[in-house]
Formats: sequence, structure tokens, C-alpha cells
Amino acid sequence: MSQIEKKRMSAEEIKICVIGLGYVGLPLARLFATKYNTMGYDLNQKRVDALMSGHDSLHEVPDDLLQEAVDKYGLICTTDEEKVRSCNFYIVAVPTPVDENNHPDLTPLSMASEMVGRVICRGDYVVYESTVYPGMTEGVCLPIVERVSGLRLNEDFYAGYSPERINPGDREHTVDQIKKVTSGSTPKAASVIDSVYRSVVQAGTHCAPSIRVAEAAKIIENTQRDINIAFMNELAKIFNAMDIDTNDVLDAAASKWNFIRMKPGLVGGHCISVDPYYLIQEAQVYGVLPRIMTNARHLNDGMGEYVVNQLIRLMNKRGIVVKDAHILLLGFTFKENCSDIRNTKVADVYHTLSDYTNHVTICDTHVNSEDVAGEYGIQVCTSGLETMRGCFDAVMLCVAHDEFLTLDVRSFLKDPDKGVVYDTKSVLPRDRVDGRL
Repeated sequence: MSQIEKKRMSAEEIKICVIGLGYVGLPLARLFATKYNTMGYDLNQKRVDALMSGHDSLHEVPDDLLQEAVDKYGLICTTDEEKVRSCNFYIVAVPTPVDENNHPDLTPLSMASEMVGRVICRGDYVVYESTVYPGMTEGVCLPIVERVSGLRLNEDFYAGYSPERINPGDREHTVDQIKKVTSGSTPKAASVIDSVYRSVVQAGTHCAPSIRVAEAAKIIENTQRDINIAFMNELAKIFNAMDIDTNDVLDAAASKWNFIRMKPGLVGGHCISVDPYYLIQEAQVYGVLPRIMTNARHLNDGMGEYVVNQLIRLMNKRGIVVKDAHILLLGFTFKENCSDIRNTKVADVYHTLSDYTNHVTICDTHVNSEDVAGEYGIQVCTSGLETMRGCFDAVMLCVAHDEFLTLDVRSFLKDPDKGVVYDTKSVLPRDRVDGRL
């Protein structure tokens, strides 16, 4: 039994290292720094330098809080692996993406596990926060740590899983305000890990009975939302074909106390549109074909093409020649009021429209245009929207950023009476749009 398990370590004895300083890792490192000696490790030197100067380009941690964490609480961010060897509580918060065939890409997770294996010592802890399928932490990640370190799980070091619940761009449900699920590789390890998280998470914790349960709980959170949104998207397709406003239907149905209100839309991002594939693939290993999840993914992945077809149908009705038409897309991020462009379905909208016209303009002040160009090969305007009034045959609201909600969207049309405005978010005044999802 390690010294950590023999007694509760004091805050001074616990030294935390958060591996991966993105949307998940940075808010977590900032929070832990208020109570513990904390380091953040990332491979991106430019990212680390910016964080140490007190600026988060992802805008997940306000600059004043980040500066406080660095100056007052001593948060250190580094790319130097040697510097984190003094830590004894490692938290892995790296992405778990899928490849072009929607198969889990474990490269970041494997690399992080190898890094942990090189620095972990006897009595240390490693906790994974990355979203995985049930069994991956103990079946894939920890064997890598054991192989590289030469140490044995539950004899020399201990492990746990505490799934991230970060909601990018959400200033209300921050990491300390969301109940944290925890788990450990032994009952006492689970208790230690739970106490560390509980000491900084105001919303409290839920200690799951096993790592596999914690992994499963996380992955169904996002899968459930994916399925529910897919149902709304299917309803939207049905009611649009019937010439019934889907939102009117949802308003009426929501008058019943137990109706679950959700909205149709484009499903992007790194969680809802990616995580289900991890469970889908692993389910098939056990001989189960997850039809509902698979169909939901297929339906949601096709919504970009669907809204483009709806826009083109409206343009044809107005006598607008789609070939070479000038079209404005408002928003590029995967959701409103954040800078996250991961797996945004606006890219699908753009590429589908580009099959018809070379005059598609995207405007989004929340993104870094260089990041968009590097990731998607698409040019995005981050300023100058006001100068574009009267320039377009059609406008599509793709992302409901606050600044778009007060725009006179029809003023961007060449002919406000003939041009088309399509609202994929159903948030603009109904009398100012010609179609909505």
C-alpha cells in the first residue's frame, strides 16, 4: 500500500500535473492551482507561452483568472517533460478524435500514456479524463503506462477515471459548477481520487463503483443527446415536407409536463458528434450492432447537406439562379458564442454550396482565420461584416452568436424582397426569414 493510501495527503504534498491544456485541461489546471501545486503540460510551445503570459486563445478561461492562477497560485505551464517529474498526481486530458472513417484515433491518448509512463513513480496516481469506451483505461492506457514505466498497477501506482464535462463557451456551467464523476482502480484509490476532486469542485462528486462504469456514464451522456437531436432532425424533415413549422409543433408538445424539449440543428463539436463512435465500435466487438446510435449518427452527419437543399429549394422558388449566386453564411464555429471549430458542420454546408457556386462568404468574429484555413482549407472573414450589406442573393444563419441575433439580416440581400434568408437555428424573427429548420 502506498503512502498516499496509508494516509490522506495534505494539499502541500499533492503535486498535480494536467497533461493537455485545451478546452478540458486548462480550466481543470486553473481550478486545481487554487488549492494544489499544479503544472500544466502541453506539446504546443506557442500555446504554453501564451498561457504563461495570461492569455487563453480558446477563451475558456478568462484572462484575469488565468493571470491570477499564474501570478498568485503559481500555475506553471510547460512543454518540458522533465519538469513534471516532481508531480505525483497526473491527469490526462487529451483529445480522443476519430479518423476519416469515424474509427477511434487513439494516438493522442497513447502518446500521453507513454509520457506518463516515463515520469510516474511508485505511489503516484494517474487519472484519465478523455472520453473513451468502457474498458479502454484499464485495457489500453494503463498497460502502456506499465510497459513504459516498468511499474505495476495497484502495486506500484494507482489509477482512476473522471470523465470531463466541459461545455465549451458556457460561462455558467464551469468545471467547478458541474458534479464530477470519479472512480479508482482500488476502493481506497477511488476514495483518494474522489477527495482530491471534491476539494475543488463546488458541485460535489459522484464516486462510481468502477472505472468501467465511469467510462460508460460519460459516453452515454453525449450519445443520448446525439440520439435526441437526431429525433428532432428527423421530425424537422417530416414537418418541413408537410409544410408545418417544426418549432410550432415543439411549442405545442412542450405544454405537456413530461415532454423533453430539444431542437433540431447541426451537430458538430468534439463530443456529441464524435464520442458515440467509440461506443459503436466497441459494442460490435461484443457482438452488438447499435442500430439506434448508428442511425442517429448518419442522420445528424447529413444535416449540413439537408439545410443546403432547403436553401436551394427556396432560391429556386424565388427565381434565383443558384449557379454563381452570392451566398453569406453567418457563423463557422460548432456552437454559439465560442471559438471551437472542431468538427463544425458549417464546413459541410460550405462544401455542399461550393458545388453550385464559387461565391460563398463566411463571417465569424469568434474564430481565428488561420486556424480555419489550416484545418479546413476555408477562408473566413473575421471582420468587415457591416460593409457587406446589399451584396448577397441569400443568407444562411448557421451559428447563433449573440451579435447575429440583432442584425437586420435582410439588409445583406441585394434585393430584400426577392432574396432568401434561411435560419438553421430558428432564433431570428419569423417575419425576417424565408425558411428555418
